[in-house]
Amino acid sequence: MAKTKEESSKAKAVKDTKKEKESKKSTKEQDDSDNEGALELDYDLLVSRVSVIAKPLANKKLTKKVLKTVKKAAKAKQIRRGVKEVVKALKKKETGVVIIAGDISPIDVVAHIPVLCEEMSVPYVYVPSKEQLGAAGSTKRPTSVVLVKQNKDIKEAFDETVAEVKALPAPF
Repeated sequence: MAKTKEESSKAKAVKDTKKEKESKKSTKEQDDSDNEGALELDYDLLVSRVSVIAKPLANKKLTKKVLKTVKKAAKAKQIRRGVKEVVKALKKKETGVVIIAGDISPIDVVAHIPVLCEEMSVPYVYVPSKEQLGAAGSTKRPTSVVLVKQNKDIKEAFDETVAEVKALPAPF
């Protein structure tokens, strides 16, 4: 009952393939945990990178709540990502809440969005990190601005976020 060389090499190849798959899974899990760790950077460090015109800036607690709302909205496909899409949506009078990354460079790229928001009576808030905003919006790329549209699936989180954003002091 001795195995031939061919059978033993096939069995070894199958074992090696299984080991490679397992190592890839563990590596992917480590990468995911590393990404979460990268997103959990010190809030004070992130705020130090923010532009001076990024007002009203969400505090640590509000930032967490806003990003959680963006994540829920992305899952429900109720967001607009990027300057071009958000500006187009605002001009079409879509309502919601606008979240802008405060660490965009040059800030001129998003400087006109608060003016549009005020004209359209849409609440807006700055968050410290474009990387966190992109990750919350289900993209691998950093995102400069997101419009979260109102939807019945995310109504509770959306309403809480809008209420807190409106309670922030006026930027001027």
